[in-house]
Amino acid sequence: MVGIVGYGVYIPKYRIKVDEIARVWNEDAEKIKSSLNIYEKSVPGIDEDTITISVEAARNAVEHGNIDPRYIHAIFVGSESHPYAVKPTATVVAEAICATPDLTAADFEFACKAGTAAIQCCAGLVKSNYAKYGMGIGADTSQARPGDALEYTASAGGAAYIIGNNKEEIIAEIKDFYSFTTDTPDFWRKEGESYPKHGARFTGEPAYFKHIISAAKGLMEKTNTKPEDFDYVVFHQPNGKFPIQAAKMLGIKEEKVKKGLVTPYIGNTYSAATLIGLAAVLDDAKPGQRILTVSFGSGAGSDAFLIEVTEKIEEKAERKEGKRVRDFIENKEYIDYALYAKFRRKLKE
Repeated sequence: MVGIVGYGVYIPKYRIKVDEIARVWNEDAEKIKSSLNIYEKSVPGIDEDTITISVEAARNAVEHGNIDPRYIHAIFVGSESHPYAVKPTATVVAEAICATPDLTAADFEFACKAGTAAIQCCAGLVKSNYAKYGMGIGADTSQARPGDALEYTASAGGAAYIIGNNKEEIIAEIKDFYSFTTDTPDFWRKEGESYPKHGARFTGEPAYFKHIISAAKGLMEKTNTKPEDFDYVVFHQPNGKFPIQAAKMLGIKEEKVKKGLVTPYIGNTYSAATLIGLAAVLDDAKPGQRILTVSFGSGAGSDAFLIEVTEKIEEKAERKEGKRVRDFIENKEYIDYALYAKFRRKLKE
């Protein structure tokens, strides 16, 4: 038995509204909100980056799991905005949470699905007894060129998951997972470039939908399950519309998606998007409920998970007080475009 022992999220408190970004670029805010189903997004403070966000999420996960971090023998951080090209984020996280130095640590990159890849690796190490606990993190302070369509969605946040194999501690069992990967160049950023490029409409059908649908179907076939077997469904959410469209394509009812759909209120947190959505579901999930979780990363690939909630989730519920996803969503401070540009260092020499 392998599963989630504890989890934690962190979302910066600063927000900028779609209306404010549209005002600066003289665009139709109502049209954008309608087409993307997004209203505002999180913005990292000037002293926040992927490392600080990962540390906060990791500390919350340790507190929720109520475990001794000295028994975490693997830490993997997935992101496409690691602060250093050469210096790992994972080692800083390990030191900050007082993990044992007797561990393996690494940074992962695979666009927006690096966090779920980190969890897969933790599950493998834990299941084979090479690690007592593993921590998989997805965190990003995503980039967007000023005036680009991505600027309405690219945001910041992080989620950390502690994976273990003691059934007395597991709040949600990872029953199985399945991945689907191809060489699909829908989104990219070269070394040294400040902002990514994307293939516009190409990012939809041949990228996002092909991989999400293929991974979901592959998992259901592997586990002999059907859409109606799941109580909740969490898809990667680059905007507020794609997950709902994907659900319809799979014959999944829209209400099963809504609980984990947080992008309309915090934007696309990239490597953290699927994991924060899953956390929002776990915050209110009940024992016995099943969750289908499917990430997506440009380039391109998807990881699908079948997760079943255990009775232990209720024993640890009180430790989430004040640190649930909805608490972070509601704790916000609006800023204007000038401050946003300053925080994101968009003024280049």
